[in-house]
Amino acid sequence: MPINVAAVQEALRAHGLDAWLLYDFQKSNPVAYRMAGMGAAGHLATRRWFYLIPASGEPRALVHAIERYNLDHLPGTKTVYAGREQLATGLASVVDGVKRVAMEYSPQCAIPYVSRVDAGTIELVRGLGLEVVSSGDLIQQFEACWGEAAIATHRTASEALYRIKDRAFESVAQRLRDGVPTTEYDIQQQMVGWFADEGLVAESAPCVSAQENAGNPHYLASATEHRVIRQNELVLLDLWGKLTRPGAVYADITWIGFTGAQVPARMTQAFAAICGARDAAVEVVQDAASAGRDVRGFEADRAARRVLQDAGFGDAILHRTGHSLGENVHGNGAHLDDYETHDERRLLPGSGFTIEPGLYFKDFGVRTEINMVWTGNGPEVTGPRQAAIVTLV
Repeated sequence: MPINVAAVQEALRAHGLDAWLLYDFQKSNPVAYRMAGMGAAGHLATRRWFYLIPASGEPRALVHAIERYNLDHLPGTKTVYAGREQLATGLASVVDGVKRVAMEYSPQCAIPYVSRVDAGTIELVRGLGLEVVSSGDLIQQFEACWGEAAIATHRTASEALYRIKDRAFESVAQRLRDGVPTTEYDIQQQMVGWFADEGLVAESAPCVSAQENAGNPHYLASATEHRVIRQNELVLLDLWGKLTRPGAVYADITWIGFTGAQVPARMTQAFAAICGARDAAVEVVQDAASAGRDVRGFEADRAARRVLQDAGFGDAILHRTGHSLGENVHGNGAHLDDYETHDERRLLPGSGFTIEPGLYFKDFGVRTEINMVWTGNGPEVTGPRQAAIVTLV
C-alpha cells in the first residue's frame, strides 16, 4: 500500500523536517520501493526516481521518460527527465525551497539497515544546498509500528511457536529413551511439519543445534550438514514464524535443552548470565516507559551486555541483544544494539522486538530469546521466559 502522505507530513512537522526525499535505483533502496508502493504498482523500475514529500504542500516526483508512469499512483506533480543534465535540473526543481530533508542515510553507516542511499546520491543532494538527515525514526513510524490486528497475529504465532518448541523437546527426549538414532535435521524436519500444522510460515527452517553447533549462532542443519544428538548434550532450538494471512507479523524464540539429568556447571553458569542479561534489558525498557521517557535501542543492549561482562563472559559475546520484528523476521524498527552498530532509534509504542542475549564457546553455546511488544498497556513480554535449561530425560 502506498505511503499515507498526510500522515507523513504530520510526522515531518513533528520532527522539524522540511521533507522526506525517497530515492531508488533498481530496488537498491527497499524502504523507498515499499513506501512508494512500487511493488503493488507492477511497473519496471530500471531507472532512478525521486519522490519528495514536503512537510506542507503537494508532493513532487522525478521519473525517467521511459518509466514516466511509475509514480502515477501517488499524489503530486511530476517532472520527467531523460538525460543526466535533465536529471540534475529536475532534481533541483523538485527540492526547491527545501533545506532539511530526511533520506535513507545513517551517519558513518552507524545503522546499516537504514543506510540505503548511496554516497554519490547523498553528495548530489547536498550539492544542491540541502542538509540530509536520517529517516530512521520515520521509517519506524510507518513500517515498524503495529496495530491491534497485527499484534494479535504476533500473539497467535508466539503461542504456536511455544507449542512446537515443547513438541520438539519431547521428541528428542522420547527418541533418545527409545534408542532411536536422532539428528538435528530429523528434529528440524519434524518442526517444519508442525509449522504447517499450526498455519505458520517462516523465512527458513528452524535452527536445531547440538553441543558445539550451538556455539555457532547462525548454524542451520541441512540434509547434508548435520550431526547426531547424543545423551548428555546441549540442544538449542531457535524458531520463528508468522501466520499466513496478509499483514501478519513474526514471533521469534530460542530455548535450550540438555539430554541428561544433570546439566554441567559451565552451561548452568552461562545460562544464568544470559537470563540476567535478558531481564536487565526488559527492565530498562519497562522502566523508561513507566517514567514516560524515550528509550533507545542501544540502551537496552548496553544493560544486557553489562550483566554478561560483569559475569566474566565479555569475550563470549558475538552479537547484539535483539532485533526488530515485523512482516519480515528482522523488521525495520530499532534493534537492541550498541555492539554491532550504535542504534540510536527510539523503541516506539506499537513496535515489537526480540531480546536474545547469547554466549558462544568452542564446545557449546547458550541463548535465550523472548519477544516484547509495546502495546497500549506499555512494553510487555509476549511469552514465557526460560528460567533454567530444560532436562530432556
